[in-house]
Amino acid sequence: MKDLAERTVGPKIPAGNSVDSKYKHPATVSSDQKSDNTNSSKASLWSSFFVSTISLFETYNESSVREKRAFNTRTYGWANALKRVVTGSSMKRLQERILGPSKTFFSSSTSEIWLLGVCYKTSKEISSSDAVHDNGLDAFEKDFSSKIRMTYRKGFDVIGDSRFTSDVNWGCMLRSSQMLVAQALLFHRLGRSWRKPSQRQFDQEYIEILHLFGDSEASPFSIHNLLQAGKAYGLAAGSWVGPYATCRSWETLARSKIQQINIGRDNQSLSMAIYVVSGDEDGERGGAPVVCIEDAARLCSEFSKGQLDWAPIILLVPLVLGLDKVNPRYIPLLWTTFTFPQSLGIIGGKPGASTYIVGMQDDKAFYLDPHEVQPVVDIREENLEADTSSYHCSVIRQFPLDMIDPSLAIGFYCRDKGDFDDFCVRATKLAAESNGAPLFTVAQSVKLPKTMNPDAMVNALGDTGGTGGDNFFDEENMSDSVAQPPEDDWQLL
Repeated sequence: MKDLAERTVGPKIPAGNSVDSKYKHPATVSSDQKSDNTNSSKASLWSSFFVSTISLFETYNESSVREKRAFNTRTYGWANALKRVVTGSSMKRLQERILGPSKTFFSSSTSEIWLLGVCYKTSKEISSSDAVHDNGLDAFEKDFSSKIRMTYRKGFDVIGDSRFTSDVNWGCMLRSSQMLVAQALLFHRLGRSWRKPSQRQFDQEYIEILHLFGDSEASPFSIHNLLQAGKAYGLAAGSWVGPYATCRSWETLARSKIQQINIGRDNQSLSMAIYVVSGDEDGERGGAPVVCIEDAARLCSEFSKGQLDWAPIILLVPLVLGLDKVNPRYIPLLWTTFTFPQSLGIIGGKPGASTYIVGMQDDKAFYLDPHEVQPVVDIREENLEADTSSYHCSVIRQFPLDMIDPSLAIGFYCRDKGDFDDFCVRATKLAAESNGAPLFTVAQSVKLPKTMNPDAMVNALGDTGGTGGDNFFDEENMSDSVAQPPEDDWQLL
């Protein structure tokens, strides 16, 4: 039974190695792992049994709606009873014994794990002095389980003018984005080293953060208020939305909260500015997004109402890295962003099903899944012993990073100017190692091209249509950002 828990070890992408190195697909794993593949296929057989058996009854339920109720009651009453046995706790325990709980993490890899900028060594050969800082799987699991998880909820107040009291089947991208912002607030208020206590006596700051994301209009960063802020970007109850519109909605919501604070209508601040990084204001210009240092500084100044030169800031970078699937050359770059101390992970996940990706090991991504349906929980700020179990997950899930949906958004949190400067250095180095196809670039300022009138075009190119001069395309006429990849390598955001 132990053999069934073995997983094929994917290729390693060691931290610190250049991203120029060839990324190996899992199919290129050497033949000495055939036994692992055999074990995985055995697990797949068991998985097929459970999934097909349960799906049989789910399919029956869908089709039976079209049948007469009386006929179903007399003839197929046994099916409901059998379904309760198959999907009951006993069968679930058997499934978990064979497959592990919900495809949980059971890798035999000894490669290091990166979780939002923190490295965990899993090799048993590491020294005790290293273990103080990189305490292996136990420390990783505690860190992972301390991440706030937002999921589908049912039974909350009606959203606006709609009839929706649940976000099941359409709210996964919004929940994923809530997780990313909540994690930034945890870092800001409690520090990166904070871990969820085992006893129900929580920090006041932690309870206040959960309250901010409650499922009502009274909670500043609820799904209700996020949808209201995102109306201009197409957000609506019952409709799925992409990463770009979600990021812009957070930017709008943050601005509205700052305005309400300024006029005394709201005393619950996001505590940080939000900067959506894109090619231009509307995200419609091709090429890699540009982190503009001047824009970031301006946003920080506006956030602090001119009292500070800098303020804590969240950077959201929406990307589209392919058509049906992500271009393989971007995989090592995405992997490397998890080594940044400022990393907030990625929202996107599997095609058609958004998740919150928080870490990497080899070619596998660790993620928090928002697709579990849970009842609404009322977290009050004064209740330091509240039941917060539904906001955390001890089940560690993975999927191959090259299966990620090409439409995604990367997040970073910079506590102060020094942290932002460090991020810029790392991002510039990553762009330089991208072989001309960076995820994003960094520039002091961005000079957007202006449309030339016909006379100006003639003067620039000359009467014969040739180049107007040797210096027309010199460095002084170019943007000061890092060179952009060809337009056809990018999709419009």
